Amino acid sequence: MFSKVVLIRMSQKLYIFRPLFKERIWGGRELSVYKQMEAVGDGIGESWELSGLSGDETCVEQGPYAGLTLTQLVEREREALVGKKVYERFGCNFPLLVKFIDAEQDLSVQVHPNDELAQQRHGCCGKSEMWVVVKTQEGAHLLSGFNTQISVDEYEQRVADSTLHEVLNRYEVKPGDVFFLPSGRVHSIGAGCLICEIQQSCDITYRIYDHGRVDAQGRPRQLHIEEAREAIDFTPSRDAAIQPSILDGAPQTLVESPYFTTRRILLSQTMTTDVSGQDTFVVYVCLRGQCAIQSEGEEVMLSAGHTVMLAANAKEVIICPEAETELLEVYINDKLNPNE
Repeated sequence: MFSKVVLIRMSQKLYIFRPLFKERIWGGRELSVYKQMEAVGDGIGESWELSGLSGDETCVEQGPYAGLTLTQLVEREREALVGKKVYERFGCNFPLLVKFIDAEQDLSVQVHPNDELAQQRHGCCGKSEMWVVVKTQEGAHLLSGFNTQISVDEYEQRVADSTLHEVLNRYEVKPGDVFFLPSGRVHSIGAGCLICEIQQSCDITYRIYDHGRVDAQGRPRQLHIEEAREAIDFTPSRDAAIQPSILDGAPQTLVESPYFTTRRILLSQTMTTDVSGQDTFVVYVCLRGQCAIQSEGEEVMLSAGHTVMLAANAKEVIICPEAETELLEVYINDKLNPNE
């Protein structure tokens, strides 16, 4: 009903999930167009493709496990689904949240807490994330990190006079641009951006500035000035933008972090990969084109804007593009576990 992904056969290797569509004050209509599906309403800012967050869990869409939440699936399949080391590290808490974001208006200037602060305040992990720019309109831009060193006092003054954006890096963006945003980095997604976001499984956001917007009742949206101050990394940064070259059939690493590894794959012909030694689930997100993904007698068709998850106990995956197709491949690299 909600997905263009077509299931041919399903057992315990390939899983597709029903996305969750989130209305946002800054959202638009582009996600329905991009995902080639019936409009789900106005102001849809996010499509959560894969989520284990309590109260916002995606459910298996088809097959023998249809209707199970992602957490229920992990509880049932354990290491077979996510991998032995991943299960030892995270238990039944799925470690990632995968989403698409459609910004018809500028998002708030905001920051996310690190693991330590998030655990202390909210009892959860922090939020480091990455963005892959999928589509843009004229004037599309992103803000990410400070362009100069500022003090806490200057931060408070700039918040008070609404000039914090003047000391943030501004990037004019185009499709294919990639940004990694560690927790603590102040940022904002500008109007006209459609983005794929890979992040830790956390939905804690501290708004610093919100363009004077009000909610449906005419009340200003809540800001978190004090909470944000303790979460911010004030170190200047100019290393946010990543523009790797992409070779047909040769996966290119975009981000390798303690929280996730993401590679981009450009394909015009079939690619077969032995995944038997990975000991981790793998998520494939189609950015453009269409392909068949096969594993041990199972197959799904994946088109732009849709996602499939490959179980950790799979031995092989075959990707057969119908035309030139671009994918993200996301998994947990436990060798980068920050706790070891």
